[in-house]
Amino acid sequence: MKKKYRKLPRNTDYSAYRHPRWWPTWLGVSVMWLVAQLPIRFQWWLGKIAGLLAWKLAKSRRHITEVNIRLCFPELNEQQQAALVRNAFIANGIGLMELGIAWFRDPAKLTGMTRIHGIEHFEKALEAGKGVLLLGGHYSTLDLGGSLVTEYIEADVMQRDHNNPLMNAVMTRARGRRYGNVLGARDLRGLFRSLKKNRAVWYATDQDYGRKDIVFAPFFGIPAGTITATSRIAERSGCKVVPFSHFRRDDKPGYDIYFHPALENFPSGDDLDDATRTNAVIEQEIRKAPDQYLWMHRRFKTRPDRDDPGFYGRKRKE
Repeated sequence: MKKKYRKLPRNTDYSAYRHPRWWPTWLGVSVMWLVAQLPIRFQWWLGKIAGLLAWKLAKSRRHITEVNIRLCFPELNEQQQAALVRNAFIANGIGLMELGIAWFRDPAKLTGMTRIHGIEHFEKALEAGKGVLLLGGHYSTLDLGGSLVTEYIEADVMQRDHNNPLMNAVMTRARGRRYGNVLGARDLRGLFRSLKKNRAVWYATDQDYGRKDIVFAPFFGIPAGTITATSRIAERSGCKVVPFSHFRRDDKPGYDIYFHPALENFPSGDDLDDATRTNAVIEQEIRKAPDQYLWMHRRFKTRPDRDDPGFYGRKRKE
């Protein structure tokens, strides 16, 4: 079914999804909407339960997470690594609940529990007039953090479309209410148009996209396939690259959003050096709340040499 879905164009008109084959998706969306109306503390509790269930049952994803944690945090002992794996599933379970808040509720109601740090760095970068590339990462607060930040700045977003066209329609329409433009992951023309208009664009580089247009730059000390597109975009547009992150507080319901000074002398002309810098920035942010990162992704899937043994071994049955 997924392969069939991928052949379909993006269509955000809900009238195109009346056929009974879409009813299961509509049911899932309805449940998400209902859960999103619950008090946030109760949603966090539900998210914790969902995360623990995934930790118990999703053996393949747990294996990937365990490998990533072992590689990236060798200074932790086995018990500490195991605790971080468990907490990562809990954090991402809560993030699943927050997805509904981002899509179906007004994030403006959460600004009272949101602290924003360093917005002056973003404003200074925007004054250059060449646009701003917000260098983000796949944190568990992905959608809600992005929605919250649009209460303080105007921004566009690039997204990888969902394999399910109806779910993609819901996601795109929801993000369209928060962002100025929702660009496809390969819509570089749209990206450059936004930057030319001196707009900010949310952009993430921290996943393994295969061997095309990459260098192997250290990420937590491990050579990781890292795309060079960030340098190319900055070189062609003259935009500023501003590191950006968002995390859930541990002590009480609330969120912190961070902007950092724009990267200086970027791009440098050296792809490896640039990729090393962007990876270091993302790593620095992850260390603020290690459990709130998407460790379930096979970040080190592509190895420097095709003959190098993989880290993840055979994919286990879930």
